Amino acid sequence: MTYEAQLAETVLIRGHRGDRIDAYLARPLGGGPHPGVVIIHHMPGWDGPNKEIARRFAHHGFVTILPNLHFREGKATPEENSASVRAAGGMPDDRTMGDVQGAIDHLRALPYLNGKVGVIGYCSGGRQTYLAACTLRGIDAAIDCYGGGVVAKPEDLTARQPTAPIELTKNLQCPLLGLFGVEDTRPSPDDTAKTEAALKTHGKTFEFHTYENAGHAFFAVDRPQYRQHAAVDGWKKVLAWLDKYLR
Repeated sequence: MTYEAQLAETVLIRGHRGDRIDAYLARPLGGGPHPGVVIIHHMPGWDGPNKEIARRFAHHGFVTILPNLHFREGKATPEENSASVRAAGGMPDDRTMGDVQGAIDHLRALPYLNGKVGVIGYCSGGRQTYLAACTLRGIDAAIDCYGGGVVAKPEDLTARQPTAPIELTKNLQCPLLGLFGVEDTRPSPDDTAKTEAALKTHGKTFEFHTYENAGHAFFAVDRPQYRQHAAVDGWKKVLAWLDKYLR
């Protein structure tokens, strides 16, 4: 038997413009050094299910950080924070990227990190992962789980989200895994095909998988969209991707 233990706790990190924000850090105890993972949470917020995902990554040997990207809303629950973010028109990309860069930098300063960091995001976090992989420093692998809005029409762009991430594909700095459901509408299979074409055009290293009988949020065990077949296989692909590029 190998020794199994982990530590999971709330920490403070420096985010966008040096703001102090909450983050949830889960890591294996013993052994190491370990690769790092930044989780970009879904639009419902910095919630229990996403912290559970962080602990799952820690169980598999990753130092994992989940920054609270809704921290500045200051409400009592993730649901309330999420509601006010939606009402304001979504997450501002510049601030989100500042917070994610802060999370990457926090991991890279830890003495038990092996020097490699991956980023994974779900739902809106999938879009933000694509954006991060094209614009931030220090990312060695990226995973986009059904990120809607990577492909966007001009009328979909806003002051808060002024750029369609697909337009930045030429700047993608690391291998990208994409996991999607054929029944999803954001991103639709057509959106996924356009993204795949852009990645091929720019000669990027990537792998996309689209699951039958699955739509948006198929990893979410606490939601009706959960699809066991897609989630179980998806987890295998996620862990294999991170093992390949971070270990």
